[in-house]
Amino acid sequence: MREQSGDASLLRKLNSAAVLRILREAGVATLSELARAARVSRPTAEVIVEDLIAEGWAEECGEEQGDRQRGRPARRFRFRASAGHVAGVGIGASHVRAMVADLNGEVVASHKAPTHEMMSAAERLDVVAGLVSAVAGQAGLSMAGLAAVGVGTTGVVDNAGRVVKSTVLPGWTGLDLRAELGRRLAPPVLVENDMRLAVLAEHWRGAARGHDDVVYLFTGHRLGLALLIGGRPHRGANAAAGEIGRQARDHWSAFKHVFDYAMESEPGELRSHQQAADFAIGRARAGDERALAAVTAFARHLGEGLLTLVNPLDPEMVVVGGRLARAGDLLVEPIQRYFDEVCYYPPKVVASGLGSDCVTLGAVRWALDRADDLLFS
Repeated sequence: MREQSGDASLLRKLNSAAVLRILREAGVATLSELARAARVSRPTAEVIVEDLIAEGWAEECGEEQGDRQRGRPARRFRFRASAGHVAGVGIGASHVRAMVADLNGEVVASHKAPTHEMMSAAERLDVVAGLVSAVAGQAGLSMAGLAAVGVGTTGVVDNAGRVVKSTVLPGWTGLDLRAELGRRLAPPVLVENDMRLAVLAEHWRGAARGHDDVVYLFTGHRLGLALLIGGRPHRGANAAAGEIGRQARDHWSAFKHVFDYAMESEPGELRSHQQAADFAIGRARAGDERALAAVTAFARHLGEGLLTLVNPLDPEMVVVGGRLARAGDLLVEPIQRYFDEVCYYPPKVVASGLGSDCVTLGAVRWALDRADDLLFS
């Protein structure tokens, strides 16, 4: 009898999880539709839905227009996305961004806090914890009200959430980031490399929706890479996939074209590589032919660097993200022309539209995946 009781309890849980998943994917559904999709009887579906409503996971909707003309209206139900929330965090050298989203991925609160490159690891961790608490409060939640917190950071991140190596943030190499944030935050913490989360965001909400094999190039104060293979960010044997590292030709040499242009145009102005690129792009948009030539050479140089990945991986798409993605066709078109010349199967090159939110959005998606595992397990 105990075995039968256990079997029946397990079956109810499986049926309940199935109905909840179907309801979430459908948006709105009737009892008959739920019963048919879950392959249970209508009375069983009704009991499950009533339980889900009592537990806060579902709610009844109003009638659709026209229901009254057809007689007794069918009861309609929907997944209650506000029953749970997650947070996503992007940790950068100059700022930390955080978002809170409901279980449908709808962002309900967002905030950022300034940091600086020489901040100690402990200080940066305290900023992260304070920001998560603040953005949760902005959403009307306590910290404990979050189902999970996804965190994106620069550096090589292993499966346990430790930063194995980082060349950007001081005190970050060797940091057990997951454990340190776990001591400061109440919810479960998930940690991943920022570039892998950026390509995850592109696949979820950005230019790579509907494409499962993608190369992502981050452009800004640094260059970064991520690979999406079979719809999943590729981590590699040592969780270092996408790290550019040292190359025979320094990847910063791509910026030489725009840096030289900026120095020749305004010799007295000292600019970083990113500032030089911004300057050249702005002048190119204003019609300066020399600036356009410098930006085109810069873009082609980036394409040459990507070719060693693009030809053997055969991706559907290359997404250019980061700050310089705002240049749009000024960067995209020269890279596309180069690939059209040299690739067997040239991928489509596009500019990201997610801007500076890409890592934080990817961290939200990462946390939602954890919440989904708990919700539908």
